[in-house]
Amino acid sequence: MAAITEFLPKEYGYVVLVLVFYCFLNLWMGAQVGRARKRYNVPYPTLYAIESENKDAKLFNCVQRGHQNSLEMMPMYFILMILGGMKHPCISTGLGLLYNVSRFFYFKGYATGDPMKRLTIGKYGFLGLLGLMICTISFGVTLILG
Repeated sequence: MAAITEFLPKEYGYVVLVLVFYCFLNLWMGAQVGRARKRYNVPYPTLYAIESENKDAKLFNCVQRGHQNSLEMMPMYFILMILGGMKHPCISTGLGLLYNVSRFFYFKGYATGDPMKRLTIGKYGFLGLLGLMICTISFGVTLILG
């Protein structure tokens, strides 16, 4: 454990906690999809409902898509947080919180059945990702330059 604490700044713990917060958010979104399956009668293993077969297909698909998009973005978000946070833990923590909160509103907006509502507050998550990219680039340049 001593080797890790010597290598990483103590503020890196905030990065770790923000990532765990996102894991809880992701679990919550998954539960919302499960509830939507029951509400809109979309059995497993069907990933997306077909509009010609289910009058509530669009409503279910919007809930599913909000979660699916979050899953698609998760690997990039995690690696940017992990790497960028090594050099810029406090900035990365703030950007990660921005991303997490915007992801919640992205999902909530999408789940209304109107896909455009995902962007009302959800669009700010892309600022968080851009900032994390800059932090990660800074970390990479620091490694190269020694």
